[in-house]
Amino acid sequence: MFFEQLYNNYLSSLKVIVEMIQMLPIPKQYVLDEEQKPLAVQIPIAVYNQIEEILEDFGLAKLMGEVENNEQLSGDIAYSYYQSLKSQNVAN
Repeated sequence: MFFEQLYNNYLSSLKVIVEMIQMLPIPKQYVLDEEQKPLAVQIPIAVYNQIEEILEDFGLAKLMGEVENNEQLSGDIAYSYYQSLKSQNVAN
């Protein structure tokens, strides 16, 4: 049941991303090989940046939703915890 709900949430999230990207006008140029078969697609960097921003925003919103019910730390405790993580990573 849990995995089914997780999978359904994943599918609905993907639909939202696809709809957002489909709304973008995407001018594209195809890169062809010697036999005129498509190898790649080039898109303007501005369009790429928009797609990347949509995906990053979605990822951030998804992460925020996942931790919504997690325990919240006070500012001092959160800072101390962050410093301990930082020192562990530097030591490794």
